[in-house]
Amino acid sequence: MVIDDPKIDNPILHLVGETADELGLECYVIGGWVRDLLLHRPSDDIDIVVVGSGIALAEAVAKKLGRGAHLSIFKTYGTAQVKGERLKVKGERVDDVELEFVGARKESYQHDSRNPIVEDGTLQEDQERRDFTINAMGICLNNGANGDASLNGANDGRDLQYGELLDPFDGIGDLERGIIKTPLDPDITFSDDPLRMMRAIRFATQLGFNLDGETFDAISRNKGRMGIITRERIAEELNKIILSRRPSEGFILLDKTGLLPLIFPELAALKGIEVKEGKGHKDVFYHTLKVLDNVAELQQSAVSHQPSEHFLWLRWAALLHDIGKPKSKAWDPQAGWTFRNHNYIGAKMVPKIFAKMKLPLNEKMEYVKKMVDLHMRPINLIEDTVTDSAVRRLLFEAGDDIDDLMLLCDADITSRNEEKKARFHRNYQLVREKMVELEERDRIRNFQPPVDGKEIMELFGLEPCSLVGELKAAIKDAILDGVIPNDHDAAKAFVIELWQKKQK
Repeated sequence: MVIDDPKIDNPILHLVGETADELGLECYVIGGWVRDLLLHRPSDDIDIVVVGSGIALAEAVAKKLGRGAHLSIFKTYGTAQVKGERLKVKGERVDDVELEFVGARKESYQHDSRNPIVEDGTLQEDQERRDFTINAMGICLNNGANGDASLNGANDGRDLQYGELLDPFDGIGDLERGIIKTPLDPDITFSDDPLRMMRAIRFATQLGFNLDGETFDAISRNKGRMGIITRERIAEELNKIILSRRPSEGFILLDKTGLLPLIFPELAALKGIEVKEGKGHKDVFYHTLKVLDNVAELQQSAVSHQPSEHFLWLRWAALLHDIGKPKSKAWDPQAGWTFRNHNYIGAKMVPKIFAKMKLPLNEKMEYVKKMVDLHMRPINLIEDTVTDSAVRRLLFEAGDDIDDLMLLCDADITSRNEEKKARFHRNYQLVREKMVELEERDRIRNFQPPVDGKEIMELFGLEPCSLVGELKAAIKDAILDGVIPNDHDAAKAFVIELWQKKQK
């Protein structure tokens, strides 16, 4: 089967094939680029498998591309990379070239490591080592000049044509069926490299596919092997699941296969409903996943491009917004089940979860922590009287992240009562309008008291001490409470009056 798609008629791919013909090498574009081509999805990474030396072909291709092409060689792994922007191929300009070259290989594994022992192999052996059938498809780049390109007889001894699909495991059929399936025995595939279990769930989530029945069962059987996978690799796959269009599907699969308690016990602890005296609470796990999907949907409707890294951390905040509920759950005979201060408890858990997951312990973690801590504040505002003071304080504490916080709060409305949902959304809109009004008037977002500590010390002849901090905090509170406007003269007059009172 020859693939008829304009993306195949690519001057860079033709150049690679022609260069391989000159060197007498078989070469194929393989893996994710082929899968995404057939699914009509964008894909930037082009992996080239060479039966022979991938480095030799990369060097020859880079030489032909000439000035502007950057060649990187990784001899230890037998791989090479060719990158470049605004290159020319036979006079035709090609933008953003990024090619990865590797020799065809076969792999074997030891039980205590997912790092394979690698040997040179045939294309068939290379395809057999791939994780899933949809990632094992290859497209020939040779132009029929290489009479040895016979795949050990797998193509009936024919010379392969440029663009011909090599699909020994019916990957194209699994694409049509929407199935994630391993090329060989899934128990061996997952035992050899347990990270493939998470990759299976990640691909199912990203593509909206189902796991093949035997593949699903094999994940459940081999879940204990996840112990040899580093936290960094687990977090990388979780991030890709979180950035999917409907991330809940991935976490439900992680739960059903038994992986979730092993890799994310804090999230698994949200599952379940407890009933006492006829009163139950909602399943916080499924509520959390609904909130996560809502955030993803709101982000996707707001922009037309792919989710940015910033979107990732708001989705982490959605995933963790109720993470403190199991620790805060209590029974009150009058109120029923309560989760008092779960936002505060959850915020304290965020740094520990990020550290354990090997997620960044920097401003990204602080952002997630702040979102978890503040996510109840807007709903408390709309349940009470929306005072200027309360809105000012929320604006001050959220700062530039106030819009993200309000998006999270909108996503947190998951009631099945449509009237109740509409009422909450209307009330949040009133809070937003009040924020705009106060920000335009008082400039509260990220403000610093207009009389700083240095000026306070100069005014009253003070050395650095706790009293300076108290006076500065009093100015801030007076502005947030609307006692004085946010300007220098008013703040100076206020602090002088306060100082005089303290001296009596």
